[in-house]
Amino acid sequence: MSILVLGCAQEKDTRDGEKSSKLENPQDWPSIKPLPLDPEIEAKIDELLPKLTVEQKVGQVIQADSESITPEEVKKYRLGSVLSGGNSAPGSLPYANTKTWLAKADEYYNASIDPEGVEVAIPCIWGIDAVHGHANLSGAIVFPHNIGLGAMNNPDLMEKIASVTAHELTVSGHDWTFAPTLAIPTDVRWGRSYEGFSEHEDIVKSYADRIVYGLQGRRGDADFMGDSRVISSAKHFLGDGATENGVDQGNALISIEELRDVHAAGYYSAIPAGVQTIMASFSSWQNRKLHGDKELLTDVLKGRLGFNGFVVGDWNGHGQVLGCTNTDCPQSLNAGVDMYMAPDSWKGLYESTLKHVKNGTIPMSRLNDAVRRILRVKIASGIFTKGAPSTRKNAGDASLLGLPENRDIARQAVRESMVLLKNNNRTLPIDPKKTILVIGDGADSISKSCGGWTLSWQGKGHTNDEFPNGDSILDGIKKAVDSAGGKVIYSATGDTGIAADVVIAIYGEDPYAEFQGDRENLDFIPNGFDVNKLAEFQSKDIPVVSVFLSGRPLWCNPEINQSDAFIAAWLPGSEGGGISDLLFQSDPSFDFTGRLSFSWPTNAVVSEDNEPLFKLGYGLSYDSDVTVNQLSENSGLENSMVVSTGEFFSKGSPIAPWGLWLSSGELVKQIASFPTSVGGLIISKTDHEAQEDALRIKWTKSDHDQMRVSTASPSDMSRQANGAMELAFSAKSFKAKDAVVQIGMCSKDSFCDKTLNISIADDHWQEYRISLSCFDNLGVDMSKISSALMITAGEGVDIGLSNIRLESDIDAKPGCDGK
Repeated sequence: MSILVLGCAQEKDTRDGEKSSKLENPQDWPSIKPLPLDPEIEAKIDELLPKLTVEQKVGQVIQADSESITPEEVKKYRLGSVLSGGNSAPGSLPYANTKTWLAKADEYYNASIDPEGVEVAIPCIWGIDAVHGHANLSGAIVFPHNIGLGAMNNPDLMEKIASVTAHELTVSGHDWTFAPTLAIPTDVRWGRSYEGFSEHEDIVKSYADRIVYGLQGRRGDADFMGDSRVISSAKHFLGDGATENGVDQGNALISIEELRDVHAAGYYSAIPAGVQTIMASFSSWQNRKLHGDKELLTDVLKGRLGFNGFVVGDWNGHGQVLGCTNTDCPQSLNAGVDMYMAPDSWKGLYESTLKHVKNGTIPMSRLNDAVRRILRVKIASGIFTKGAPSTRKNAGDASLLGLPENRDIARQAVRESMVLLKNNNRTLPIDPKKTILVIGDGADSISKSCGGWTLSWQGKGHTNDEFPNGDSILDGIKKAVDSAGGKVIYSATGDTGIAADVVIAIYGEDPYAEFQGDRENLDFIPNGFDVNKLAEFQSKDIPVVSVFLSGRPLWCNPEINQSDAFIAAWLPGSEGGGISDLLFQSDPSFDFTGRLSFSWPTNAVVSEDNEPLFKLGYGLSYDSDVTVNQLSENSGLENSMVVSTGEFFSKGSPIAPWGLWLSSGELVKQIASFPTSVGGLIISKTDHEAQEDALRIKWTKSDHDQMRVSTASPSDMSRQANGAMELAFSAKSFKAKDAVVQIGMCSKDSFCDKTLNISIADDHWQEYRISLSCFDNLGVDMSKISSALMITAGEGVDIGLSNIRLESDIDAKPGCDGK
């Protein structure tokens, strides 16, 4: 990871002691003629800029999260923007209804235009990740995720989807969506793969401009940034889909040619289409953090590619630049980021940025350029004349959500995105007059059909009644079969004793988002439904149709073998009826037209040597004369080292490469057998959920004796600490009173003395969770974690400990007390 400090072009040492690459000649990049600037807008900027104080200008370049800032603070610091992260809706839930969103939108807007104390007040703009519909708004349509939309390969429909999304954003008073995602995922182990349209740049490029048009309208048209339009943001610039091993926020070790010709392709159509903002990537290219890369952000993006909108950062991404922290990073602004996304760090960043402007570290010319770009977008968006959010057309009218004609667009997208991988013996379409047994945990779960970025950041645990304008896949099947006179029997667990003519099994991945979805291999691990039951139905000569829900292609050969027909349905969203349209061919004109926009793996191991099982562009129709024969069920993992990064101790054993270590003073030893001891610390096995699946730890003397879960190869957990990840474990006190222990995480080559006091309840096992950000805030170097857990306590403490792991924080609210 590296940056060019303050935008300088010299080669710098990285944190890992590597060297960053020098960008080849920027003149080798395509030259895009900048869109002509509007003379009236530029004149307005010329009028406004001299009236802004330095403090106001600094406020304009900072964006705070709505969970961390009040309207009064927006007024005081004159911030340019507010965003709502995936869990940051007003109220007690991670999402909200129209009235709740709109009330808060008014508060922020009115605070920003309050003229008290300033010569001129600049309205703030409110952004949100409406990445597959406005999915943090109750009642909004949830469209298929991008991976499915790429399979439909229909730019016209893509523009309609973006237009509907913009329309529903205006109902809640939002001004700006962080879309489209133009990443080209090359390793689908990446947890954000479903946010990419395709592994092939042509599909991405064909969509980029059409999404911009759908969200913003076309420049020069009367409807440009009209009543039903919002600001768009192409992301993430650049190469975020090419990181090594598919690691989120990782390092793209690719050539300049691949970066330019493949991963920048979407920007070559989004920029001429007038996209007004572009988001910098968390990731690095050749060890260079994009948030600090002047050559790419300024020389290439704003120079060669002619982008004259503004560059916004990603969630505290500036803090990952070499020499920076979340609250202090002049390097990013000097490199070309125009607006910091500083969700919870905004106040400290405001203060340090103001200092850097006043002492000349950030030149006034660079600050003025950033503010000019921000004002250019704000004026073009109409924010100065539209009035308070509640006074605008569409605002607060919940009846405009989920309009029948817009749900039809979503339903068409579901139909066109599904890819038929197998249809032996022409199993599909199914006769709806028959007795249909529907099984699997995905059938009656709209949440599972929608995936991450739905109602909450991770999209987990939501019930169907939280989707008032949605239908589950089961709902769609029932409507189709009932209207035809057939019969539907539903068994989520797949009762094999039920007699039926056909079985429809609906199962797949549970929701996830961003790095929490990163994987080490592509082996589908069944969860929530026992897929082995498919074979039992086949043994009874009952045809089995699998509807597979996933955010990426996965190795699932056993499931394909146990299915007569197999559909890659991706994450289809809230219009479950689109699935039934093709299961039963409810209209004679309907057919499977979706084709793979990502190749399908031949085994679970990612290797350039592997030929795909189903190639890019593959997909069957009803009449395709293709038989998929028995597939190999060798995942390839037997000969591949699989190392867990999310589990440290499970089922009584540490998970490689982690091991158990004891230390007492200068005595240090690794646990090889049980029971064992060092100093006054005694470790043995005990029972939690199974026989000897937990540790029993007793302190009989010194309170400095420690047990650690450690590795010789430090793990970079900085991205997990930057997001909502927690250290989780189960514990109990064997004494008849609560036990206070000290929990820490330790970085390489440092004393393990930064701890949190956690009270372990007596006489019963309980789960404890500590946000990784708590350790980060203590000063632990989260980029070099050598001990995932250190525990020590005072004399007489006797506890049990098990299931040590990382977990996602569902409410994304940091907790440092274990509760």
